[in-house]
Amino acid sequence: MTKIDTSSPDQVLPTPSHTVGPFYGYALPFRGGEDIAPLGHPDTITVHGYVTDGEGNPLPDALVELWGPRPDGTVPQADGSIRRDPATGGYLGRNGVEFTGWGRIQTDADGHWYARTLRPGARGNNAPYLSVCVFARGLLVHLYTRIYLPGDEAALAADPLLTQVGERRGTLIAGDEGRGTYRFDIRLQGEGETVFLEYQ
Repeated sequence: MTKIDTSSPDQVLPTPSHTVGPFYGYALPFRGGEDIAPLGHPDTITVHGYVTDGEGNPLPDALVELWGPRPDGTVPQADGSIRRDPATGGYLGRNGVEFTGWGRIQTDADGHWYARTLRPGARGNNAPYLSVCVFARGLLVHLYTRIYLPGDEAALAADPLLTQVGERRGTLIAGDEGRGTYRFDIRLQGEGETVFLEYQ
């Protein structure tokens, strides 16, 4: 039996819990993850942006997950984002009809991501928003944030979270690029860092 000297960090082999990933790249991305809205839906919007590190460099291997309610504010209960064939276990993709409100997108070589979804409706006393979860290199724990879409300035002004973060609220509001397209960049740290949320 080989004895390992653990008195020095360079003598101990790292384990996944001690090593900065990503370890998810082979399993978590799935084909069509960016197509959240049913194919051809007339109210589809596109949300896109870049994930960057503290120096502003793009992250080519980050994952962005989105969740959002229907336009009427109700939470989708439909299954079907990652359907499997019960006989073969093979991936079937989305059924193209149901709106599940959920998608997972891997950034490209330039750190860019995009999703086609439906504009979320308001829930409670919050302005409409999409929930976001970010997985990226250097993160041992994923990060949560929100994407608020411009359009209802009164709702944005009254939103409890946007009110609480004050001058940093701009990091949570997407830019309107016209024709149903919104840009939302995610800065992991440094100047202009996106506001991230902690759930307890």
